[in-house]
Amino acid sequence: MTGTERTAIRARIHGKVQGVWYRGWTEEQANRLGLFGWVRNREDGTVEALFVGPDAAVKTMLVMCHDGPPAAVVDKVETEPADGIVPRRFEVKPTV
Repeated sequence: MTGTERTAIRARIHGKVQGVWYRGWTEEQANRLGLFGWVRNREDGTVEALFVGPDAAVKTMLVMCHDGPPAAVVDKVETEPADGIVPRRFEVKPTV
C-alpha cells in the first residue's frame, strides 16, 4: 500500500479506557488526521472505534490508540478490517 489507499479498520480497545476521556480524545485525534468513522463505549468496559481514511492516517491512529489519553491504561488493541456505511465525519456514538 502506498499510504494513499483508503482503509477501514474496526478497533476494540481494552483496559482502563472508560471514564478517562478516551472517546473525546479519539474524536479529536481522528479529526486531526482527517479520518471518518466513530467511537463508542461498550457495556463490557471496552471502547470500540471505526477508522476510515488514508492507509497511513489509519495506521497512525491505531498506534496512538495503544496509549490513548493520559488517564487511560490500554491493555490491548484488537483490530479487524471493516466495511459498510461510514459517516462523512468522525462522531461519538452511544454506548452499546
